Formats: sequence, C-alpha cells, structure tokens
Amino acid sequence: MSVTCRKVGNECYGFKELTLLFEISQRLLDSKELNNDLTPILALLVKHLGAERSFITLFNRQTNRILIEASYGMTATQHARGKYDLGEGIIGRVIELARPIVIDEISKSKLFINKTKSELTKDGQELTFICVPLMLDNVVAGALSVIRPFNPTISNDEDIQFVSIIGSMIAKAVRSKQVEAEEMEALREQNRELKSQLGTNKPQNIVGNSSKMHDLYSLVDRVAKTSSTVLLRGESGIGKELFAAAIHENSSRSNKNLIKVNCSALPDSLIESELFGHEKGAFTGADQMRKGRFEMADGGTIFLDEIGDLPLSTQVKLLRVIQEREFERLGGSVTIKTDVRIVAATNRNLEESINKGEFREDLFYRINVFPIFIPSLRERREDIPALVDHFIEKFNRKNGFNIKRITTSAINMLMIHRWPGNIRELENVIERACIMTKDNVIHSYDLPPTLQTADSTNSTTDGGMMPVIEQLEKQLIRDALTSTKGNVTKAAEVLQITERMLGTRIKKYDIDAWQFKV
Repeated sequence: MSVTCRKVGNECYGFKELTLLFEISQRLLDSKELNNDLTPILALLVKHLGAERSFITLFNRQTNRILIEASYGMTATQHARGKYDLGEGIIGRVIELARPIVIDEISKSKLFINKTKSELTKDGQELTFICVPLMLDNVVAGALSVIRPFNPTISNDEDIQFVSIIGSMIAKAVRSKQVEAEEMEALREQNRELKSQLGTNKPQNIVGNSSKMHDLYSLVDRVAKTSSTVLLRGESGIGKELFAAAIHENSSRSNKNLIKVNCSALPDSLIESELFGHEKGAFTGADQMRKGRFEMADGGTIFLDEIGDLPLSTQVKLLRVIQEREFERLGGSVTIKTDVRIVAATNRNLEESINKGEFREDLFYRINVFPIFIPSLRERREDIPALVDHFIEKFNRKNGFNIKRITTSAINMLMIHRWPGNIRELENVIERACIMTKDNVIHSYDLPPTLQTADSTNSTTDGGMMPVIEQLEKQLIRDALTSTKGNVTKAAEVLQITERMLGTRIKKYDIDAWQFKV
C-alpha cells in the first residue's frame, strides 16, 4: 500500500530522503573522484529538493576569505562572483558563528546580499535560502547552501536537519580541500616573501617567470623609482605597453595620469595637435582650444608608442620638450611648462633609421637614456605555458567559459611555433581555441590550421598513412585518460567506443592507464 505524502502528494518523502542519503554515501565510498569534484552530490541534492541551485563555499583561514568551491545550477560567471569575507552576508555569518541560517523569502531579506547576482524569485515564486556550516572535529571548513522554491509546509528545522546531514557526510572531503587551499596560500605567501628578500618585484600585469623576464623585472624596478626617460625596444606584439604601465605604476608618479599615444596611428597633420594641443582657430575645424597629451600628462607619465614613426618636423618639437620641458600649443604663443616622465617604445631599428635620415640622432640620444630590450616570445618559450593559463583564465572570465586545461600535444604545438606576432598572436590563438573546444579542454585540433604542420604535430607522412593514424589515435586515448583521471570505462564513453576496444588499443600502444590516475 502506497503512502501519500502531505508535502509532495505522491511518493513518501521520508523514503526519498533515505534513498538520496544512501546514494550519496555510496558515491563517497566508491569514487575517489568526488574528492576532486563535489558537483555530482550537489546535483543529486538539487534534483531531490526541486531546488534552483546549490553550492559549497570554502573558508580559508590564511586569508579569512570565503570562496565558492563547487556549485550546481549556477553559471561560471556566477560561480566566480562568490567571494565573501568572514561575517559578510548570510554565508559569512554561518561560517563565523558555526550556526545554520534559513531565509524563507530571500527577495524580502536585507541579509541576503546576492553577490552572485542570481535570481531572487523564480517565475514569480519566492525562493528559500538554506545555509549550514560544514564542520569536522569542531572546525568550520565551509558551508553548504541550497536555494529552493519557498514551501510553507516544510519547517526551517526540517530544512536544517536534512541539509546538515548531507553536510556532515561531505565534511571530510571539504575539510581536505580547505587544508589544501590554506597550504597553497601559505606557499604563495612564502614565495612572495622570498621574492621580496631577493629584491625581485614582478609587475602584477606581466606574465612570465623565465630568467630573461626576471632580468627585465629587475630593470623595471630600478628605473621606475627615477624620472629618467626610458626606451622600450623589441618586436611588435611583445607587450611594451604593459612594461610602460609597470614603470608608471611603480613610480612616485603613479597617482597621476599615464597618457598613451600611438605615434603610428595618427596622421602627420594631426600628430602635433595631439601631442601639444592647439588654440582656437589654429587651423580649419579648430573651433575651440584643446589641450595636448603632454599637458594632460603633467605630473605623470606619457607613453610614446612607435616613436620611430614620428615625422621629422614633430621630432624637432619633441626634442625641445625633452630638453627644456616646455612647448607652445599649435597656433599659440604662450609657453607652457610641463613636468612629465617620458617612456618611449619602438619596434624599429632606430640606428638604421638615423643612417637613412628618417630619425634625428640628437633625439635618439635624448630618449635612449635607459634602454630596455624586451625579448620576443620565441626567445622565452618557457613562459608559453604560463601565458596560456593566463589567457584561458582571462577568456573564462570574459566570455563565461569553463575551460579546464590544455592537452600536452597542444602545448607542444605552441612551443615549437615561431610566433612572428609574439604574445598578441598567442592570445588570439588561445581565444580561438577556447571558442572551438567542445569539451572544455583545448586539444591540438582546436588550434588554428597555421599551427597544424607536420613538424608541430609530430605527424610526418614517412612510412605512409597508418603511422599517422596510429599517432593520432594514441594521442586521443591519452587525452581521454587524462580527462577521466585514468578511468578506462569513462574514457571509452568519451571516445564513444566499447571498453573492450579501448583496452585492446591501450595494450597495443603500451599505454599505462595507472599513470593518469590522481
């Protein structure tokens, strides 16, 4: 005889709860992968409660910050927004006080600060927020939160009891994640202290840990403290603008303007007006007085990008500004004094331009006070993996992606490419790959055709077609085993073949599946 439940009107609610708890316990016992990803448990919880979303927040005692660790029913952007201070909002209070909180109707609550910018109602129906602390040995590791449609037939005590039971079941996994996060933060802090002791101040806006880059960081740190003119030299696309910003931000002028001028982007007829400004009526269309970039940068820094493209007539006036620190607006007679630090950049060979009569020698010596040569990307290939990770993270934030990693074969292709467009080209390649991937992993076949060469893919046609096919098949198997952490059954599902077929190929190619387990 079936029992009709007063809460849901059909299957007994208590029996459904027992079934859910049993399934969660089995998953925790059978799968080590849940230690890395608790999302499947959250999915079961959301489905059981008919909830909108659920998430686990982690408390880092090193930083007193609370971050979302796992979520279900939330977008990647909403997940990333979940950052709280201890005591902030409902989650901050639950973790601080180690007590659960239930808000029946969150749209009417001032305590619910909605940092994730999620919906406060669903199709006009109020939502209830349930948050319980996750504790192990009387230590708070984080919190488990559930947002479900408001149901007046369910008491707060029932909500708290049920969610707390699930929280106690996963507390050990969450606790291990808490310890791991705190250890990582401690290592980062130790790393920062060591760098400080070594005098290596890496600019925050620049990615790269190669020895050549550390040499550059040292130069930037030295010259930033002065007001000397700096000339950044190197190929196009290497990030000269980032170094100019780093010099300004680490100088005593950082509270003033950094004005950027691309000398090659302005026509000769406008460059003087842009740099020095103009008076009303100075030329046709000058219907009002306009300040120039040097005037706007007074007290701060002006960055003259591609200075080698300046016309000779403008070079003369620029020379005077550098020497005398004064100028007149176009069409004006009043001398304007300026206190500005000049950072110039060029991808040209200025010495060669001087010999051709295209660049003034006296101006070259004025701007070449402290030259910094920035290496091309192919000269610091060891920085490519870090740059790739940086760009993946950037496009995840920008486009709401959830790209998790890039395969070894794809990295190998990037490492041997010549990169004529340098970092700018690499950024474009990674952005395209993030769009092309279908499984949140960047594979070699997600990269542009220009990188798909026989040398880069290690797929030369020596020996005919079969060796090439076998090489590709072997790489696909490795990628699948990597993504499933060595689980052969799941890897077979990813590759859409039977487990027996995959086992035969693993044996054929002498692949050790155990090395992919975490």
